[in-house]
Amino acid sequence: MVSKHGGFYEQGSFPSNKILILLLLNSILHKANSGCNNNSCSNSLVPFPPHEILSSLQTLPLDGYFSLSNNEDAAKDFGNIHHFPPLAVLHPKTVSDISNTIKHVFEMGFASQLKVAARGHGHSLQGQAQANGGLVINMESLQGPEMKVHIGDFPYVDVSGGELWINILHETLKHGLAPKSWTDYLHLTVGGTLSNAGISGQAFKHGPQINNIFQLEVITGKGEVVTCSGNRNADLFHGVLGGLGQFGIITRARISLETAPKMVKWIRVLYSEFSIFTRDQEHLISLKNTFDYIEGFVIINKTGILNNWRSSFDPKNPLQASQFNSDGRTFYCLEMAKYFNPDEAELMNQSIDHLLSKLSYIQPTLFRSEVSYVEFLDRVHVSEKNLRAKGLWEVPHPWLNLLIPRSEIHDFAEEVFGKILKDTSNGPILIYPVNQTRWNSKTSLVTPEEDVFYLVAFLSSAVPNSTGANSLEQIVAQNKRIIEFYTSAELKVKQYLPHYSTEEEWKAHFGSQWEAFVERKKAYDPLALLAPGHRIFQKAVSASC
Repeated sequence: MVSKHGGFYEQGSFPSNKILILLLLNSILHKANSGCNNNSCSNSLVPFPPHEILSSLQTLPLDGYFSLSNNEDAAKDFGNIHHFPPLAVLHPKTVSDISNTIKHVFEMGFASQLKVAARGHGHSLQGQAQANGGLVINMESLQGPEMKVHIGDFPYVDVSGGELWINILHETLKHGLAPKSWTDYLHLTVGGTLSNAGISGQAFKHGPQINNIFQLEVITGKGEVVTCSGNRNADLFHGVLGGLGQFGIITRARISLETAPKMVKWIRVLYSEFSIFTRDQEHLISLKNTFDYIEGFVIINKTGILNNWRSSFDPKNPLQASQFNSDGRTFYCLEMAKYFNPDEAELMNQSIDHLLSKLSYIQPTLFRSEVSYVEFLDRVHVSEKNLRAKGLWEVPHPWLNLLIPRSEIHDFAEEVFGKILKDTSNGPILIYPVNQTRWNSKTSLVTPEEDVFYLVAFLSSAVPNSTGANSLEQIVAQNKRIIEFYTSAELKVKQYLPHYSTEEEWKAHFGSQWEAFVERKKAYDPLALLAPGHRIFQKAVSASC
Protein backbone atom coordinates (compact mmCIF):
# COMPACT_ATOMS: atom_id res chain seq x y z
CA MET A 1 0.00 0.00 0.00
CA VAL A 2 1.15 3.52 -0.76
CA SER A 3 0.68 6.22 1.87
CA LYS A 4 -0.48 9.72 1.04
CA HIS A 5 3.05 11.07 1.27
CA GLY A 6 4.44 8.41 -1.04
CA GLY A 7 6.01 5.97 1.43
CA PHE A 8 5.44 2.22 1.12
CA TYR A 9 3.86 0.24 3.96
CA GLU A 10 3.04 -3.38 4.51
CA GLN A 11 -0.63 -4.25 4.92
CA GLY A 12 -1.58 -3.68 8.54
CA SER A 13 1.71 -1.95 9.34
CA PHE A 14 1.06 1.79 9.02
CA PRO A 15 3.22 4.49 10.57
CA SER A 16 2.20 5.88 13.91
CA ASN A 17 -0.54 8.47 14.15
CA LYS A 18 2.09 10.92 15.39
CA ILE A 19 4.20 10.77 12.25
CA LEU A 20 1.14 11.00 10.02
CA ILE A 21 0.10 14.15 11.90
CA LEU A 22 3.61 15.57 11.44
CA LEU A 23 3.54 14.79 7.75
CA LEU A 24 0.18 16.53 7.40
CA LEU A 25 1.35 19.53 9.43
CA ASN A 26 4.53 19.85 7.38
CA SER A 27 2.53 19.58 4.18
CA ILE A 28 0.42 22.55 5.32
CA LEU A 29 3.54 24.52 6.32
CA HIS A 30 5.19 23.63 3.01
CA LYS A 31 2.29 25.14 1.04
CA ALA A 32 2.11 28.17 3.33
CA ASN A 33 5.82 28.81 2.83
CA SER A 34 5.80 28.46 -0.95
CA GLY A 35 8.36 30.85 -2.37
CA CYS A 36 10.46 31.01 0.80
CA ASN A 37 14.18 30.37 0.75
CA ASN A 38 15.58 27.02 1.83
CA ASN A 39 16.74 28.06 5.28
CA SER A 40 13.52 29.71 6.43
CA CYS A 41 11.45 26.96 4.87
CA SER A 42 13.30 24.11 6.54
CA ASN A 43 13.48 25.95 9.85
CA SER A 44 9.70 26.42 9.93
CA LEU A 45 8.97 22.71 9.54
CA VAL A 46 8.43 20.39 12.50
CA PRO A 47 11.32 17.90 12.71
CA PHE A 48 10.54 14.22 13.06
CA PRO A 49 11.89 12.67 16.29
CA PRO A 50 14.49 9.95 15.55
CA HIS A 51 12.37 7.14 16.99
CA GLU A 52 9.49 8.16 14.74
CA ILE A 53 11.78 8.08 11.70
CA LEU A 54 12.93 4.60 12.66
CA SER A 55 9.34 3.51 13.12
CA SER A 56 8.53 4.83 9.67
CA LEU A 57 11.51 3.12 8.03
CA GLN A 58 10.64 -0.20 9.59
CA THR A 59 7.29 -0.22 7.80
CA LEU A 60 9.00 -0.50 4.42
CA PRO A 61 8.67 -3.91 2.74
CA LEU A 62 12.27 -4.97 2.20
CA ASP A 63 14.09 -8.08 1.08
CA GLY A 64 16.94 -6.95 3.34
CA TYR A 65 16.66 -5.42 6.79
CA PHE A 66 17.51 -2.47 9.02
CA SER A 67 19.97 -2.88 11.87
CA LEU A 68 19.14 -0.55 14.76
CA SER A 69 21.88 -1.58 17.18
CA ASN A 70 25.42 -2.97 17.22
CA ASN A 71 26.34 -0.71 14.30
CA GLU A 72 29.84 0.17 15.50
CA ASP A 73 31.44 -0.88 12.20
CA ALA A 74 29.40 1.74 10.34
CA ALA A 75 30.99 4.40 12.55
CA LYS A 76 34.51 3.38 11.55
CA ASP A 77 36.62 3.51 8.43
CA PHE A 78 40.19 2.87 7.32
CA GLY A 79 41.21 6.38 8.30
CA ASN A 80 40.24 5.54 11.90
CA ILE A 81 40.11 9.23 12.80
CA HIS A 82 36.38 10.04 12.81
CA HIS A 83 33.70 7.88 14.41
CA PHE A 84 30.11 9.00 13.77
CA PRO A 85 27.42 6.49 14.86
CA PRO A 86 24.41 6.20 12.54
CA LEU A 87 20.79 5.97 13.58
CA ALA A 88 20.40 2.77 11.58
CA VAL A 89 22.10 0.63 8.94
CA LEU A 90 20.30 -0.76 5.91
CA HIS A 91 21.50 -4.17 4.73
CA PRO A 92 19.89 -4.32 1.28
CA LYS A 93 19.47 -7.45 -0.77
CA THR A 94 18.01 -5.73 -3.81
CA VAL A 95 18.26 -2.41 -5.62
CA SER A 96 14.62 -1.74 -4.76
CA ASP A 97 15.51 -1.94 -1.05
CA ILE A 98 17.79 1.05 -1.56
CA SER A 99 15.55 3.00 -3.94
CA ASN A 100 12.41 2.57 -1.80
CA THR A 101 14.28 3.62 1.32
CA ILE A 102 15.76 6.75 -0.26
CA LYS A 103 12.44 7.62 -1.91
CA HIS A 104 10.74 7.29 1.48
CA VAL A 105 13.26 9.61 3.15
CA PHE A 106 13.07 12.07 0.24
CA GLU A 107 9.28 12.22 0.40
CA MET A 108 9.39 12.91 4.13
CA GLY A 109 11.00 16.19 3.05
CA PHE A 110 13.13 18.66 4.98
CA ALA A 111 11.65 17.69 8.32
CA SER A 112 13.17 14.22 8.48
CA GLN A 113 16.70 15.72 8.64
CA LEU A 114 17.95 12.19 7.90
CA LYS A 115 21.11 11.88 5.80
CA VAL A 116 22.13 8.76 3.87
CA ALA A 117 25.63 7.39 3.28
CA ALA A 118 26.55 4.43 1.09
CA ARG A 119 29.34 2.36 2.68
CA GLY A 120 31.39 -0.13 0.71
CA HIS A 121 34.42 -1.83 2.25
CA GLY A 122 34.92 1.04 4.69
CA HIS A 123 38.17 2.34 3.21
CA SER A 124 37.32 6.04 3.49
CA LEU A 125 39.82 8.23 5.32
CA GLN A 126 37.88 11.09 6.88
CA GLY A 127 34.42 9.72 7.67
CA GLN A 128 33.18 10.24 4.09
CA ALA A 129 31.05 7.06 4.21
CA GLN A 130 29.62 7.78 7.66
CA ALA A 131 26.30 9.46 8.56
CA ASN A 132 26.19 10.94 12.03
CA GLY A 133 22.73 10.11 13.37
CA GLY A 134 21.70 9.17 9.84
CA LEU A 135 21.29 6.07 7.72
CA VAL A 136 24.22 4.04 6.41
CA ILE A 137 23.64 1.62 3.52
CA ASN A 138 25.89 -1.44 3.64
CA MET A 139 26.58 -1.89 -0.08
CA GLU A 140 28.44 -5.17 0.36
CA SER A 141 25.18 -6.87 1.33
CA LEU A 142 23.56 -5.95 -2.01
CA GLN A 143 22.75 -9.16 -3.87
CA GLY A 144 22.30 -8.14 -7.47
CA PRO A 145 22.52 -10.39 -10.52
CA GLU A 146 25.71 -12.43 -10.73
CA MET A 147 28.72 -11.01 -12.49
CA LYS A 148 28.29 -11.45 -16.21
CA VAL A 149 31.27 -11.31 -18.59
CA HIS A 150 30.53 -10.39 -22.21
CA ILE A 151 33.09 -11.40 -24.84
CA GLY A 152 33.40 -9.62 -28.18
CA ASP A 153 35.12 -6.69 -29.87
CA PHE A 154 34.51 -4.57 -26.78
CA PRO A 155 34.44 -7.01 -23.86
CA TYR A 156 32.96 -5.94 -20.53
CA VAL A 157 31.67 -7.24 -17.23
CA ASP A 158 28.47 -6.22 -15.44
CA VAL A 159 28.91 -6.10 -11.67
CA SER A 160 27.14 -4.90 -8.53
CA GLY A 161 28.25 -1.58 -7.07
CA GLY A 162 29.04 -3.43 -3.84
CA GLU A 163 31.36 -5.96 -5.52
CA LEU A 164 35.05 -6.02 -4.61
CA TRP A 165 37.60 -5.49 -7.38
CA ILE A 166 39.54 -8.57 -6.26
CA ASN A 167 36.46 -10.70 -6.98
CA ILE A 168 36.06 -9.08 -10.39
CA LEU A 169 39.68 -9.94 -11.17
CA HIS A 170 39.22 -13.61 -10.35
CA GLU A 171 35.93 -13.89 -12.25
CA THR A 172 37.10 -12.15 -15.44
CA LEU A 173 40.33 -14.14 -15.50
CA LYS A 174 38.23 -17.27 -16.01
CA HIS A 175 37.53 -15.83 -19.47
CA GLY A 176 41.10 -14.67 -20.09
CA LEU A 177 40.09 -11.03 -19.51
CA ALA A 178 40.58 -8.33 -16.86
CA PRO A 179 39.80 -4.65 -16.26
CA LYS A 180 42.36 -2.22 -17.72
CA SER A 181 42.84 0.17 -14.82
CA TRP A 182 43.23 -0.63 -11.12
CA THR A 183 43.85 0.77 -7.68
CA ASP A 184 46.90 -0.40 -5.72
CA TYR A 185 44.60 -2.16 -3.24
CA LEU A 186 41.89 -4.41 -4.71
CA HIS A 187 39.75 -5.08 -1.65
CA LEU A 188 37.57 -2.06 -2.37
CA THR A 189 34.07 -1.85 -3.82
CA VAL A 190 33.30 -0.74 -7.36
CA GLY A 191 30.96 2.02 -6.20
CA GLY A 192 33.56 3.34 -3.79
CA THR A 193 36.41 3.72 -6.27
CA LEU A 194 34.21 5.01 -9.10
CA SER A 195 32.84 7.72 -6.82
CA ASN A 196 36.42 8.99 -6.50
CA ALA A 197 38.45 7.95 -9.57
CA GLY A 198 40.46 4.77 -9.02
CA ILE A 199 44.11 5.56 -9.73
CA SER A 200 47.16 3.32 -9.94
CA GLY A 201 50.24 2.76 -12.08
CA GLN A 202 48.17 1.96 -15.19
CA ALA A 203 46.49 5.40 -15.20
CA PHE A 204 49.11 6.99 -17.47
CA LYS A 205 48.07 4.50 -20.15
CA HIS A 206 44.35 3.86 -19.62
CA GLY A 207 43.28 6.73 -17.40
CA PRO A 208 41.70 6.05 -14.00
CA GLN A 209 38.98 3.46 -13.45
CA ILE A 210 36.25 6.04 -14.11
CA ASN A 211 37.56 6.32 -17.70
CA ASN A 212 36.89 2.65 -18.33
CA ILE A 213 33.18 2.42 -17.60
CA PHE A 214 30.56 1.87 -20.30
CA GLN A 215 27.40 2.15 -18.22
CA LEU A 216 26.08 2.64 -14.69
CA GLU A 217 22.91 2.00 -12.74
CA VAL A 218 22.44 4.78 -10.20
CA ILE A 219 19.91 5.57 -7.46
CA THR A 220 19.54 9.34 -7.14
CA GLY A 221 18.79 11.31 -4.00
CA LYS A 222 15.13 11.17 -5.00
CA GLY A 223 15.11 7.38 -4.98
CA GLU A 224 14.96 7.11 -8.78
CA VAL A 225 16.75 4.16 -10.41
CA VAL A 226 18.47 5.45 -13.54
CA THR A 227 20.55 3.63 -16.16
CA CYS A 228 23.11 5.99 -17.63
CA SER A 229 26.07 6.05 -19.99
CA GLY A 230 27.96 8.48 -22.18
CA ASN A 231 25.00 8.45 -24.59
CA ARG A 232 22.08 8.01 -22.21
CA ASN A 233 21.43 10.29 -19.22
CA ALA A 234 25.00 11.42 -19.84
CA ASP A 235 24.92 14.31 -17.35
CA LEU A 236 24.22 11.94 -14.46
CA PHE A 237 26.74 9.40 -15.78
CA HIS A 238 29.58 11.91 -15.91
CA GLY A 239 28.46 13.54 -12.68
CA VAL A 240 28.48 10.33 -10.66
CA LEU A 241 31.93 9.28 -11.90
CA GLY A 242 34.30 11.02 -9.51
CA GLY A 243 31.28 12.75 -7.94
CA LEU A 244 32.05 11.77 -4.32
CA GLY A 245 28.64 10.13 -3.97
CA GLN A 246 26.85 13.49 -4.19
CA PHE A 247 24.44 12.70 -7.04
CA GLY A 248 23.60 9.06 -6.58
CA ILE A 249 24.55 5.63 -5.32
CA ILE A 250 26.14 3.31 -7.87
CA THR A 251 24.34 -0.03 -7.76
CA ARG A 252 25.69 -1.54 -10.98
CA ALA A 253 28.56 -0.88 -13.36
CA ARG A 254 29.60 -2.10 -16.81
CA ILE A 255 33.40 -2.21 -16.84
CA SER A 256 35.59 -2.34 -19.94
CA LEU A 257 37.92 -5.35 -20.18
CA GLU A 258 41.07 -6.31 -22.07
CA THR A 259 42.96 -9.54 -22.68
CA ALA A 260 44.71 -10.50 -19.46
CA PRO A 261 48.36 -11.54 -19.25
CA LYS A 262 49.54 -14.44 -17.13
CA MET A 263 52.83 -13.04 -15.83
CA VAL A 264 54.47 -9.76 -14.78
CA LYS A 265 58.10 -8.67 -14.77
CA TRP A 266 58.36 -6.34 -11.78
CA ILE A 267 61.30 -3.93 -11.56
CA ARG A 268 62.66 -1.38 -9.09
CA VAL A 269 65.56 1.06 -9.37
CA LEU A 270 66.79 4.00 -7.26
CA TYR A 271 67.71 7.60 -8.00
CA SER A 272 69.42 10.15 -5.78
CA GLU A 273 68.51 13.19 -7.91
CA PHE A 274 64.85 14.17 -8.08
CA SER A 275 65.22 15.92 -11.45
CA ILE A 276 66.66 12.81 -13.10
CA PHE A 277 64.02 10.61 -11.49
CA THR A 278 61.12 12.71 -12.81
CA ARG A 279 62.76 13.10 -16.22
CA ASP A 280 62.91 9.33 -16.60
CA GLN A 281 59.34 8.86 -15.36
CA GLU A 282 58.03 11.43 -17.81
CA HIS A 283 60.05 9.86 -20.62
CA LEU A 284 58.53 6.44 -19.96
CA ILE A 285 54.91 7.63 -19.90
CA SER A 286 55.46 9.52 -23.18
CA LEU A 287 56.38 6.38 -25.12
CA LYS A 288 53.94 4.30 -27.14
CA ASN A 289 55.77 1.05 -26.38
CA THR A 290 56.60 1.25 -22.70
CA PHE A 291 55.86 -0.47 -19.40
CA ASP A 292 52.29 -1.38 -18.45
CA TYR A 293 52.61 0.04 -14.97
CA ILE A 294 54.72 2.97 -13.74
CA GLU A 295 54.83 4.30 -10.20
CA GLY A 296 57.43 5.73 -7.82
CA PHE A 297 58.28 6.23 -4.16
CA VAL A 298 60.15 8.73 -2.04
CA ILE A 299 62.37 6.98 0.51
CA ILE A 300 63.61 9.22 3.31
CA ASN A 301 66.39 8.21 5.72
CA LYS A 302 65.77 4.46 5.57
CA THR A 303 68.45 1.89 6.32
CA GLY A 304 69.02 -1.25 4.28
CA ILE A 305 66.66 -0.39 1.43
CA LEU A 306 68.08 -2.99 -0.96
CA ASN A 307 68.29 -5.68 1.69
CA ASN A 308 64.58 -5.18 2.35
CA TRP A 309 63.87 -5.69 -1.35
CA ARG A 310 65.61 -9.07 -1.40
CA SER A 311 62.57 -10.81 0.10
CA SER A 312 60.65 -10.16 -3.15
CA PHE A 313 63.26 -9.13 -5.75
CA ASP A 314 66.60 -10.32 -7.08
CA PRO A 315 69.44 -7.86 -7.76
CA LYS A 316 70.90 -7.85 -11.25
CA ASN A 317 74.38 -7.46 -9.72
CA PRO A 318 74.37 -8.98 -6.21
CA LEU A 319 77.92 -7.86 -5.35
CA GLN A 320 77.37 -4.22 -6.26
CA ALA A 321 74.00 -4.24 -4.52
CA SER A 322 75.55 -5.56 -1.31
CA GLN A 323 78.07 -2.69 -1.30
CA PHE A 324 75.46 0.03 -1.80
CA ASN A 325 74.90 2.25 1.25
CA SER A 326 71.58 4.11 1.57
CA ASP A 327 71.74 5.18 5.21
CA GLY A 328 70.64 8.71 6.07
CA ARG A 329 69.81 9.79 2.53
CA THR A 330 66.73 10.52 0.43
CA PHE A 331 66.18 8.32 -2.61
CA TYR A 332 63.53 8.08 -5.29
CA CYS A 333 62.41 4.63 -6.38
CA LEU A 334 61.08 4.07 -9.88
CA GLU A 335 58.81 1.01 -9.98
CA MET A 336 57.85 -0.53 -13.31
CA ALA A 337 56.03 -3.61 -14.53
CA LYS A 338 55.73 -5.30 -17.90
CA TYR A 339 52.93 -7.81 -18.56
CA PHE A 340 53.61 -10.92 -20.64
CA ASN A 341 52.73 -14.54 -21.33
CA PRO A 342 55.32 -17.34 -20.92
CA ASP A 343 55.84 -17.77 -24.68
CA GLU A 344 56.66 -14.04 -24.96
CA ALA A 345 59.42 -14.02 -22.32
CA GLU A 346 62.34 -13.49 -24.71
CA LEU A 347 60.75 -10.56 -26.54
CA MET A 348 59.59 -9.10 -23.24
CA ASN A 349 63.12 -9.18 -21.79
CA GLN A 350 64.54 -7.53 -24.92
CA SER A 351 61.92 -4.78 -24.67
CA ILE A 352 62.73 -4.18 -21.00
CA ASP A 353 66.46 -4.08 -21.62
CA HIS A 354 65.92 -1.45 -24.32
CA LEU A 355 63.70 0.68 -22.07
CA LEU A 356 66.12 0.44 -19.13
CA SER A 357 69.08 1.38 -21.34
CA LYS A 358 67.56 4.85 -21.81
CA LEU A 359 67.26 5.51 -18.05
CA SER A 360 69.79 7.09 -15.68
CA TYR A 361 69.17 5.18 -12.44
CA ILE A 362 71.88 4.10 -9.97
CA GLN A 363 73.16 0.91 -11.64
CA PRO A 364 73.68 -1.32 -8.55
CA THR A 365 70.06 -0.75 -7.49
CA LEU A 366 68.38 -2.64 -10.35
CA PHE A 367 66.19 -5.33 -8.79
CA ARG A 368 63.80 -7.61 -10.67
CA SER A 369 61.08 -10.12 -9.91
CA GLU A 370 58.77 -12.34 -11.92
CA VAL A 371 55.32 -12.98 -10.49
CA SER A 372 51.84 -13.97 -11.65
CA TYR A 373 49.45 -11.27 -12.78
CA VAL A 374 47.19 -11.88 -9.77
CA GLU A 375 50.11 -11.82 -7.36
CA PHE A 376 51.24 -8.47 -8.72
CA LEU A 377 47.84 -6.79 -8.67
CA ASP A 378 47.01 -8.09 -5.18
CA ARG A 379 50.45 -7.22 -3.77
CA VAL A 380 49.17 -4.78 -1.11
CA HIS A 381 46.97 -7.49 0.40
CA VAL A 382 50.13 -9.32 1.43
CA SER A 383 51.21 -6.25 3.40
CA GLU A 384 47.72 -5.98 4.88
CA LYS A 385 47.88 -9.52 6.24
CA ASN A 386 51.29 -8.86 7.78
CA LEU A 387 50.13 -5.64 9.41
CA ARG A 388 46.95 -7.26 10.71
CA ALA A 389 49.01 -10.01 12.29
CA LYS A 390 51.01 -7.35 14.12
CA GLY A 391 47.93 -5.34 15.13
CA LEU A 392 49.06 -2.41 12.94
CA TRP A 393 46.31 -2.33 10.32
CA GLU A 394 43.46 -0.75 12.28
CA VAL A 395 45.40 2.33 13.33
CA PRO A 396 44.78 5.96 12.30
CA HIS A 397 45.71 6.65 8.68
CA PRO A 398 45.90 10.43 8.17
CA TRP A 399 46.63 10.13 4.45
CA LEU A 400 47.10 13.11 2.17
CA ASN A 401 46.71 12.60 -1.59
CA LEU A 402 47.62 15.40 -3.98
CA LEU A 403 47.57 16.03 -7.73
CA ILE A 404 50.39 18.42 -8.68
CA PRO A 405 51.08 20.06 -12.06
CA ARG A 406 54.29 19.00 -13.75
CA SER A 407 55.51 22.63 -13.86
CA GLU A 408 55.30 22.84 -10.05
CA ILE A 409 56.49 19.40 -8.94
CA HIS A 410 60.11 20.48 -8.45
CA ASP A 411 59.19 23.45 -6.26
CA PHE A 412 56.92 21.16 -4.26
CA ALA A 413 59.60 18.49 -3.86
CA GLU A 414 62.30 20.97 -2.81
CA GLU A 415 60.18 22.26 0.06
CA VAL A 416 58.36 19.11 1.15
CA PHE A 417 61.00 16.41 0.66
CA GLY A 418 63.93 18.72 1.39
CA LYS A 419 62.59 20.59 4.42
CA ILE A 420 59.26 19.48 5.86
CA LEU A 421 60.01 15.72 5.61
CA LYS A 422 63.78 15.81 5.59
CA ASP A 423 64.26 13.41 8.52
CA THR A 424 61.64 10.70 8.22
CA SER A 425 58.23 9.67 6.93
CA ASN A 426 55.54 7.61 8.65
CA GLY A 427 54.62 5.43 5.71
CA PRO A 428 55.05 5.12 1.95
CA ILE A 429 55.15 8.25 -0.18
CA LEU A 430 53.97 7.55 -3.72
CA ILE A 431 54.88 9.82 -6.62
CA TYR A 432 54.26 9.26 -10.32
CA PRO A 433 53.08 11.20 -13.39
CA VAL A 434 50.01 10.63 -15.53
CA ASN A 435 48.84 11.99 -18.90
CA GLN A 436 45.88 14.35 -18.83
CA THR A 437 45.01 13.27 -22.39
CA ARG A 438 44.04 9.82 -21.06
CA TRP A 439 41.49 11.32 -18.62
CA ASN A 440 37.88 12.17 -19.42
CA SER A 441 37.34 15.86 -18.63
CA LYS A 442 33.54 15.44 -18.51
CA THR A 443 33.54 13.62 -15.15
CA SER A 444 33.30 15.33 -11.75
CA LEU A 445 36.93 14.57 -10.91
CA VAL A 446 39.00 17.73 -10.50
CA THR A 447 42.61 17.64 -11.73
CA PRO A 448 45.31 20.19 -12.57
CA GLU A 449 44.92 21.59 -16.07
CA GLU A 450 48.39 20.72 -17.40
CA ASP A 451 48.95 17.84 -19.83
CA VAL A 452 51.09 15.99 -17.28
CA PHE A 453 50.52 16.04 -13.54
CA TYR A 454 51.76 13.97 -10.60
CA LEU A 455 49.98 11.97 -7.97
CA VAL A 456 51.80 12.44 -4.66
CA ALA A 457 50.35 10.36 -1.83
CA PHE A 458 51.52 10.52 1.79
CA LEU A 459 50.29 7.19 3.16
CA SER A 460 51.08 7.70 6.83
CA SER A 461 50.17 5.41 9.69
CA ALA A 462 49.98 6.78 13.22
CA VAL A 463 51.04 4.80 16.28
CA PRO A 464 48.24 4.74 18.88
CA ASN A 465 49.05 6.50 22.17
CA SER A 466 52.30 7.89 20.77
CA THR A 467 53.32 11.47 21.51
CA GLY A 468 56.28 11.51 19.13
CA ALA A 469 56.76 12.12 15.42
CA ASN A 470 54.62 9.07 14.59
CA SER A 471 51.61 10.27 16.61
CA LEU A 472 48.35 11.22 14.92
CA GLU A 473 48.69 14.82 16.10
CA GLN A 474 52.19 15.22 14.67
CA ILE A 475 51.30 13.66 11.31
CA VAL A 476 48.18 15.83 11.00
CA ALA A 477 50.31 18.88 11.81
CA GLN A 478 52.81 17.79 9.17
CA ASN A 479 50.04 17.44 6.59
CA LYS A 480 48.84 20.90 7.54
CA ARG A 481 52.32 22.33 6.92
CA ILE A 482 52.33 20.76 3.45
CA ILE A 483 48.90 22.22 2.65
CA GLU A 484 49.89 25.64 4.02
CA PHE A 485 53.03 25.59 1.88
CA TYR A 486 51.38 24.89 -1.46
CA THR A 487 48.48 27.23 -0.61
CA SER A 488 50.72 30.17 0.31
CA ALA A 489 52.98 29.46 -2.68
CA GLU A 490 49.84 29.51 -4.87
CA LEU A 491 50.68 26.16 -6.45
CA LYS A 492 47.78 24.79 -8.49
CA VAL A 493 47.51 21.62 -6.41
CA LYS A 494 44.27 19.63 -6.17
CA GLN A 495 43.47 17.12 -3.47
CA TYR A 496 42.57 13.59 -4.53
CA LEU A 497 40.14 11.91 -2.10
CA PRO A 498 39.53 15.52 -0.97
CA HIS A 499 38.64 16.55 2.55
CA TYR A 500 37.53 20.07 3.42
CA SER A 501 35.49 21.63 6.21
CA THR A 502 33.91 24.69 4.60
CA GLU A 503 31.95 25.50 1.47
CA GLU A 504 34.55 28.12 0.54
CA GLU A 505 37.25 25.43 0.49
CA TRP A 506 35.07 23.21 -1.69
CA LYS A 507 34.41 26.11 -4.05
CA ALA A 508 38.15 26.67 -4.37
CA HIS A 509 38.70 22.94 -4.95
CA PHE A 510 36.17 22.73 -7.81
CA GLY A 511 37.04 26.14 -9.22
CA SER A 512 35.26 26.73 -12.52
CA GLN A 513 33.41 23.40 -12.11
CA TRP A 514 31.67 24.47 -8.88
CA GLU A 515 28.53 25.90 -10.51
CA ALA A 516 28.02 22.78 -12.62
CA PHE A 517 28.54 20.64 -9.51
CA VAL A 518 25.85 22.60 -7.62
CA GLU A 519 23.44 22.36 -10.57
CA ARG A 520 23.85 18.60 -10.62
CA LYS A 521 23.17 18.48 -6.89
CA LYS A 522 19.96 20.43 -7.42
CA ALA A 523 18.91 18.05 -10.19
CA TYR A 524 19.70 14.70 -8.57
CA ASP A 525 19.79 15.25 -4.79
CA PRO A 526 18.00 18.53 -4.05
CA LEU A 527 17.51 17.76 -0.34
CA ALA A 528 21.24 16.96 0.04
CA LEU A 529 20.47 13.56 1.52
CA LEU A 530 23.46 11.70 0.09
CA ALA A 531 27.08 11.41 1.23
CA PRO A 532 26.96 13.88 4.15
CA GLY A 533 30.41 12.79 5.35
CA HIS A 534 32.08 14.96 2.69
CA ARG A 535 30.47 18.05 4.25
CA ILE A 536 30.04 19.71 0.84
CA PHE A 537 26.34 20.53 1.09
CA GLN A 538 25.09 21.06 4.63
CA LYS A 539 21.59 22.07 3.53
CA ALA A 540 19.20 21.44 0.67
CA VAL A 541 20.10 23.09 -2.62
CA SER A 542 16.74 23.12 -4.43
CA ALA A 543 15.79 26.38 -6.05
CA SER A 544 12.76 26.82 -3.80
CA CYS A 545 10.91 25.02 -1.03
